[in-house]
Amino acid sequence: MSKKMNAPATFEEAMAELAQLVSQMEAGQLPLEASVAAYARGSELVKFCAGQLDKVEAQVKVLEGDMLKPFAEGEEAAQ
Repeated sequence: MSKKMNAPATFEEAMAELAQLVSQMEAGQLPLEASVAAYARGSELVKFCAGQLDKVEAQVKVLEGDMLKPFAEGEEAAQ
């Protein structure tokens, strides 16, 4: 594969690359070796995204006093 095997710059970049890989794999556009490489890259991207989400959750816990609150529709307009 021609994709760099380094960490993406942002969560959004990782998700876009992951979506592209999934589309290619589902469409059967990749030969076997490229599919294995795409799967490996996809695993890296999933780990990166999970790490980013963990960091954001930790930040929210700090902002909310170590207690995550359930999201209620309409609540964002009231704040």
